[in-house]
Amino acid sequence: MRDRLPLALRLYRLASAAMAPPVASRILAWRLKRGKENPERLNERYGVASRPRPDGPLIWLHGASVGEVLAVIPLIQRLRAMDFAVLVTSGTVTSAALAEQRLPPGAIHQFIPLDAPRFVDRFLEHWRPDLALFVESDLWPNLILASAGRAIPLILVNGRVSERSFRRWRRIPGVIGALLKRFDLCLTQSGADAERYTELGAAHINCSGNLKLDVPAPPVEQPSLQELKATVGNRIVIAAASTHPGEEAAIFAAHRQLRAKCPSLLTIIAPRHPERGPGIAESAKAAGLSVALRSRGELPKPEVDVFVADTLGELGLIYRLAPIVFMGGSLVSHGGQNPIEAIRLGAAVVHGPNVWNFAEIYATLDAAHGAELIPDTDALTACLARWLANPAAPKAVADAALVTVGKLSGALERTIAALEPYLMQLRLEHRTS
Repeated sequence: MRDRLPLALRLYRLASAAMAPPVASRILAWRLKRGKENPERLNERYGVASRPRPDGPLIWLHGASVGEVLAVIPLIQRLRAMDFAVLVTSGTVTSAALAEQRLPPGAIHQFIPLDAPRFVDRFLEHWRPDLALFVESDLWPNLILASAGRAIPLILVNGRVSERSFRRWRRIPGVIGALLKRFDLCLTQSGADAERYTELGAAHINCSGNLKLDVPAPPVEQPSLQELKATVGNRIVIAAASTHPGEEAAIFAAHRQLRAKCPSLLTIIAPRHPERGPGIAESAKAAGLSVALRSRGELPKPEVDVFVADTLGELGLIYRLAPIVFMGGSLVSHGGQNPIEAIRLGAAVVHGPNVWNFAEIYATLDAAHGAELIPDTDALTACLARWLANPAAPKAVADAALVTVGKLSGALERTIAALEPYLMQLRLEHRTS
């Protein structure tokens, strides 16, 4: 029998149960105005499915956004190869677009319902998952409690708890403990994550490694790549990937200084949120730089200083054009972005100090000279100037990064091995049903 829920969780459940459709509608309308919801799929947020449930055992994976979904694409491919039906849920329009591009045939994407009992119950009643895999740390109380109440095995995959999140959760240990105890198994990215989950109350923990280290190089549309290569020609190219507000100004400043010695320099900026593209373009013009916007079909012609790649799912294109990549979210207080895709395509990575979301990866890369840590804008410009003056230097960094990533990989196989008893049980139940 389950332990009595702590008061904070009971109050949360009561408050969310009172979330009548008009309240939920106002929340979603607010998000819709800000481009955070897909108007054609809004009913999914109320737990109303837009697709039928496939026959046979269904494995449900949930990740918050792009990074989490991307991390489990290889795992989903393996599950589909085993002939399991797969449902993937996430909560952002960008992750939905990524799912449309990258999920294997037969895998279904839905938006996660709002965490209110009526919406969660409607969702679970339709999909009736046989196994639920939650990715990293997006733990919604009603979703977890309702799934456990239906005896759906719950497994945390690629589990991560940053030091900042750990400190927050420790203030309400009963809440996180009550949720983690519902999980049959917690597969963590690192030993440090495993220790934190243990202290927070998880019962069954296995350190399987970071699935993001096993993510393959992103795909590319060859016609688009060839068109851009032909337009760029022999120009020197650097890129700033997954940038956040406040970082583009640093990139503009670096470009203005670097072009004195590299007049043909082209800087590509791929913002983390593509809808920021037009605003970034205006800022570039205000900084005295000529700009082209990919979302408008413009090309980086010879007179263009900054090419804003404000489209979804095209980092594979950018990384194949730029041998040097600044990873965004690291000069501002965001926590960094995943460098693995850039590394797999041979780019030398430079990053700021704020990388706590990928602390172990960056620490290992930096120690192996497989990435360059810079503290501020001036240091970024200095690093880029050194690398542009000596192409052998970024090549050495890129080579060291590839070797380092190769040593750190293997999480996918360890995750599959940990899941195998549950997958075997699903096969047995399906055969006898």
